[in-house]
Amino acid sequence: MTDAQIKLKRTDSILQELIPEALSQLNDNRLHELDVIEVRCSKGRDDAKVYIDPSYFSEQEKSVLLKQLKKARPIIEDYCMKDQGWFRSPKLKFEFDEHLKKAQTIDELFKKISKDKNNES
Repeated sequence: MTDAQIKLKRTDSILQELIPEALSQLNDNRLHELDVIEVRCSKGRDDAKVYIDPSYFSEQEKSVLLKQLKKARPIIEDYCMKDQGWFRSPKLKFEFDEHLKKAQTIDELFKKISKDKNNES
């Protein structure tokens, strides 16, 4: 692993810790409950995708939350920047992590296939 990759992973880790702290200090209580699953910074650390657990929210709630996060983004970035003493923070982009949902769907399909095969025997 190169020094650049290590710095990138370190930034990911720091942001994953700081973003929930920043969310908990906002006036919008709905944002306090969000669970940050993962943060991935771009190579130059200019941008970062923040993946949030979608498990407890309807599509309508997700839409509202994403709008609130977009409004709160500058405050969250400022919080991270000041906490770390950074000159600037990566521009955060929030999205719900649907990978888990896809993995569960695939697992369910495999179980169904396995069950069907066992019933044929």
